[in-house]
Amino acid sequence: MRHCSAEGQHKDSPLTTVGMRQAHLLSNFFNDQNISIHRIISSPYLRAIESIKPYAQLINTEVEVDERLKERILSEDPIDDWLEVLEQSFTDLDFTLPGGESANDAMHRVSQVIDSIYDNENVANVIIVSHGNLLSLLLKQYNPDFGFANWKELRNPDVFLVNMDDEKTHSVECVWR
Repeated sequence: MRHCSAEGQHKDSPLTTVGMRQAHLLSNFFNDQNISIHRIISSPYLRAIESIKPYAQLINTEVEVDERLKERILSEDPIDDWLEVLEQSFTDLDFTLPGGESANDAMHRVSQVIDSIYDNENVANVIIVSHGNLLSLLLKQYNPDFGFANWKELRNPDVFLVNMDDEKTHSVECVWR
């Protein structure tokens, strides 16, 4: 899941008024699915945690914070043409700027979270809350065609269902309407 509308990109940026309303709509959406959620794992950024908090409270489940779900940093320095740089990073997965993280590095980081979930046979349904760039790279691992154009189409919030079976066969579907 991608977080709801926020007041900025800083890690402590809160949700906007619209974002808070979206978080309650997400809570209703997840509740209406009638799926037993075993874990909720979120980026440490405030906007991600606030996006899932109403649902976590509704089902009386802890939001686990995992640093590996924080947004990918393209560069430690401001970038004037950041959109072009981001697009390049989707075509050259090893491309990196000083202090930044390549797409491959970010995919490896988020894969560690997925592997830890998959390795626990008592856990079947998990909500992961993160950010557009990292979510796109996660989905790219299950659908290699998922790229920059798909990233540009992401909404705040957005929800994708990734089904995996024992053979690690998977499907990806956007379920947020």
